[in-house]
Amino acid sequence: MAETREGSIRIAAAQIAPVWLNRDATLARVVDAIDQAGRAEVQLIAFGECLVPGYPFWVDRTDGARFDSALQAELYAHYVDQAVTLERGHLDGVRDAAKRNQTAVVLGVVERPDDRGDSVYACVVSIDPGGSIRAAHRKLMPTYEERLVWATGDGQGLRTWRLGSFTVGALNCWENWMPLARASLQAQGEDLHIAVWPGSPRNTAELTRHMAYEGRSYALSVSGLMRAEDLPDEVLDNLPSSGLLKSIRSDMPWAQGGSCLAGPDGEWIIEPTTEEGLFIAEIDPSEVRKARHLFDPSGHYSRPDVLQLNVNRNRQSLAKFED
Repeated sequence: MAETREGSIRIAAAQIAPVWLNRDATLARVVDAIDQAGRAEVQLIAFGECLVPGYPFWVDRTDGARFDSALQAELYAHYVDQAVTLERGHLDGVRDAAKRNQTAVVLGVVERPDDRGDSVYACVVSIDPGGSIRAAHRKLMPTYEERLVWATGDGQGLRTWRLGSFTVGALNCWENWMPLARASLQAQGEDLHIAVWPGSPRNTAELTRHMAYEGRSYALSVSGLMRAEDLPDEVLDNLPSSGLLKSIRSDMPWAQGGSCLAGPDGEWIIEPTTEEGLFIAEIDPSEVRKARHLFDPSGHYSRPDVLQLNVNRNRQSLAKFED
């Protein structure tokens, strides 16, 4: 373990593009990035929102709100087919890579759970260095046109977990703006916050520093990429309505990165970047303790006798059976 200060760890933002709407090919890219991180002695690597199999960029570019559209149904059916079902072992290769490299992984996926029909969820999955899934958090509220594709999640995945000297938590995209969602993780001792995004510096440039300064924690925002070179004809030729998708390619880039890291003082450690790559930094838990001397959001500066948050962490399901 590459620690230069006691308790410090190396973390990385993997700012990469998916093989759009292709689950298995994108998972292969994820595994390659984990192996690269392992060689760099990284203890945690994170990826963008719904990187596997990709963000539904087509919706706001193809009249996505048209009711009973054959085009939207065709694209949605393909999207569901390429989604990740945890119960079927779709992430087993990622879990093996995490264990092989002793590297924790925070990965954004489109999840299709076995017990919720053919609805899909924006889900951030946290995997520890032993390959165990520690949390699978479904986005509480999809944003605007995302609601035409993703179902609303629940609180079951609002969980933190330990990684060395740190307590890790993660949220999807705009739910990072939700004060109570952030507070639910802070209340569990979070001091390394992972925010996953589809890819735009306008989302990460201001909020990342705010989250870090509010929580007196490290805040790592991780975004994806989707540029013209990431969507060649050979990828589009394997998708439904490829001709239409080729015509909207002129609107690219659809995702421009913005991955960054802020420290507990709210200052940049890695400024927002639009480049592709693995962005690595060492983080020191003593910096969290220093920052919380004056303000500790879930400790001496909280007032649970006056203000208290109730969180329902039951996984929501249509039926409960008693046998």
